[in-house]
Amino acid sequence: METTRPEFGDWLEGFLFDRRIAVVKGPLDDPVATRVATELMTLDATGDSALTLQIDSSGGPLSSAFALVDVIEMLGVPVNAVCLGRLEGTAVAVAAVCSHRLALPHTQFRLCDPEVTLEAPSSQLEHTVASHLDMVRRFHEVLARSSSTPVSEVERWCAEGRYLTAEEAHLAGFVDEVSQRPTPLRRVR
Repeated sequence: METTRPEFGDWLEGFLFDRRIAVVKGPLDDPVATRVATELMTLDATGDSALTLQIDSSGGPLSSAFALVDVIEMLGVPVNAVCLGRLEGTAVAVAAVCSHRLALPHTQFRLCDPEVTLEAPSSQLEHTVASHLDMVRRFHEVLARSSSTPVSEVERWCAEGRYLTAEEAHLAGFVDEVSQRPTPLRRVR
């Protein structure tokens, strides 16, 4: 009789879900935003304790990020962000709306506007561009509102593609704290 062994990824996802943790890893596109939003809403419905969102992402389209931002802001429980690796562009906005934002010491942040390719019939191009620029403005406002940084400064930093260390992100108000806890090493025998 052959038994099926669960894949490590399936086991790990279940393990994290049981601990009320959702993960954004890699590009923040529509499938990732949908999966994470669904996980957060399900976890919200199953308990009253805070949720944790681990983020290590190069960002993605504004529409994907705003879908996740809206879900985080409407949940009935706090969502705490753990920022690790890198957060770029729209991923910074997702972390920004979380209740408490912790960055690991070597996390790198990049404030930048998302790259976009717009396609529309010529008769709709002006409206399409205006709609995109409105979303970029709202993106800057989310970052400014969640930090101690004026919108004009956020706009400038995003235009420059400004990189911030975890400590610089903390000083600018994009995270609430930088973890100072050393990682214990296990002895290999």
